Amino acid sequence: MIQAIGLTSDPRKDLPPAVDDVSFEARAGRVTALLGGPGAGKTTVLRLMLELQRGRGVTYFRGRPLHRIAHPSREVGVVLGDVPGHPARTVRGHLRMLCAAAGVPARRADEVLEVVGLVSLRDERLSTLSRGMDRRLGLACALLTDPHTLVLDDPAGGLSTREKRWLHGMLRAHVAQGGTVLFSTADPKEAAGTADQVVTLERGRIVADQEAADFARTRLRPRVAVRTPHAPRLATLLAKEARATHRSVEVVRESGNRLSVYGSTCADIGETAFRHGIPVHQLADEIGDMGPAAAADRSAGEAARADVAPQRKAAAARSAGSREQTATRARRGGPTGAESSSATEAAQSSATASEPARKRRERPAASQESADRSPQKTAARTPQARSGGRKRTATEADAEAEAAEDAPRQRAAEAPSAGLDALPELPPPISVRPAPSPLRPLRYELRRAAGVGTGFVTCGVVLLVSAVTAVLLARIGHTPRPRLMAGWPVQLPLPPAALGAGLLGAIAFGDEFRHPALAADRGTVPRRLGLLTAKLLVTTATALLLAVLTLGCDIEMLYLVYGRELAEVPSDWLRLSASWFGLVVGCAWAGVLAAGLFRSTTAGLAAVVAVPVAVVPVVQKVVEGPSVRTAAGFPLRMRELLLNQWPFGGERYVEAVARLVAQPVGGALTLSLAALLGAFLFTTLRGKVR
Repeated sequence: MIQAIGLTSDPRKDLPPAVDDVSFEARAGRVTALLGGPGAGKTTVLRLMLELQRGRGVTYFRGRPLHRIAHPSREVGVVLGDVPGHPARTVRGHLRMLCAAAGVPARRADEVLEVVGLVSLRDERLSTLSRGMDRRLGLACALLTDPHTLVLDDPAGGLSTREKRWLHGMLRAHVAQGGTVLFSTADPKEAAGTADQVVTLERGRIVADQEAADFARTRLRPRVAVRTPHAPRLATLLAKEARATHRSVEVVRESGNRLSVYGSTCADIGETAFRHGIPVHQLADEIGDMGPAAAADRSAGEAARADVAPQRKAAAARSAGSREQTATRARRGGPTGAESSSATEAAQSSATASEPARKRRERPAASQESADRSPQKTAARTPQARSGGRKRTATEADAEAEAAEDAPRQRAAEAPSAGLDALPELPPPISVRPAPSPLRPLRYELRRAAGVGTGFVTCGVVLLVSAVTAVLLARIGHTPRPRLMAGWPVQLPLPPAALGAGLLGAIAFGDEFRHPALAADRGTVPRRLGLLTAKLLVTTATALLLAVLTLGCDIEMLYLVYGRELAEVPSDWLRLSASWFGLVVGCAWAGVLAAGLFRSTTAGLAAVVAVPVAVVPVVQKVVEGPSVRTAAGFPLRMRELLLNQWPFGGERYVEAVARLVAQPVGGALTLSLAALLGAFLFTTLRGKVR
């Protein structure tokens, strides 16, 4: 159940609030429609309910506001427009990534894909999906954690008639299981035909809160739709009779040969047309604004029924033919329909085995029909076992054989008509452990990073640029060997590997704001420390791998081009390696923290470049400037104070770290990381307080 109390948006400058004191209830087991024209405040109401926009008022979801729910996605499934996923990610990869974030098994992605009918498109990229398929994927994302409540903003906008019918069936199936559905729409006909309760908004205020039947009777204008080749003549006659009987009847000429008659009934119009010999091709009651779009919807519905009709006739013809063949074979003593169908099933199974997997999935109905037919045919072949050993006549055997053969075919012929009215199936319930797990954000980050090719392309470009730069620097000369192996010219502030690691770190958080897959229920990417830790861990592993591969590729290229002389490892390789790995990992961390703080990939990369360009000169000026006292002997005093009792020579590692930090680049990077981390934590705590 949803209870919205006093929802009011913050006014902007001198303008009144877009939503003012909106209160209503959406009960469980019912579909509630939020109806209003453009600018009525429907989307603002939903955003206030989901705490995506600042304002006053509170919304309770089964007695709790959203910020009091530990995992909002398990309580509320949200569809606000298109799916906010990376366009290069596959449909299945996107759902599996969300499964990792929500703590549900990965198989749940396949279950919801089967329910929404996207199994055949699971390997397609999000950028290739049509509007209808995108809405199906959005509903799959909302149903992933089996929520109790569904909140949808104009879910049927821009969809075809068939897609709308399927979507409304899914909403009905959800409320049939005890769930709550709230959706917004601007179409009164859709609200009256789909919802159980209609809440009407106008200029940010509620003007009506009614049952769907009351809404259709009081707020929609009923009319009679008439199609006739003599529309002008019939319109004149109807108006003349209305004036003669002093009735208020309005006749509106629509496009083509269509009339819309207000204030009359089908019976009166039919009698008038019959008395004057006017043929009528359509005569139906309508409610609401059912103009050309509705006419197109009806045409599509008629086309769908026309497609189903030949299938039903063909099934009935096959059923009649099979009964005649069965009776003839029984009289001649030949094989019965059950035996001949067994051979047919064997031939069909061999043909199905040779078909591709996709065509095999397209024929589940035929497979089910064969499965249903087999037990009955087996029973028909053993009549004595069912009758307790009583010997029956040939007429009784023929009758039972006909009944056994005819029953599944009748079910197959009735299946299309039953499927038109049946509600679609929902994914099975799933239990999600409420206890948080530290592996959930790590699994999510791994699937997010590996689900698109941006990281792999970036690493490949970095390795290529670094190798080419190392070869060119060796040809020019006058470059120290450590810089040569790293492909780091003196003119550049950072080597290609450090820039690439910083870019990967910036993308790790920048993509969360550009394609906010986690923000459907909260509006902004949650700055949780668990998510930050997972991103830092994955970025660290990626940066270390990139640093090792860069050194290996550069040394191998130098050896292949110039021989062993330039490929020899320096004697102080341990100190140089520590400095190299620290630089690459530090740049990656700076990119992650800056992108998470400023909500932009560009800002993250700019922070990485700003460290050597802006911060390092400042640190050098401070260190090299005049001073009254120096820190001479600081390492020795630190060793005497803290490091005497350290086991396994731990003081050596601490001293090495201190030397790295004492360098201008290391100090500037450490200072930048500390500032970014402090700002990130401050922003996180401030958001929690708010």
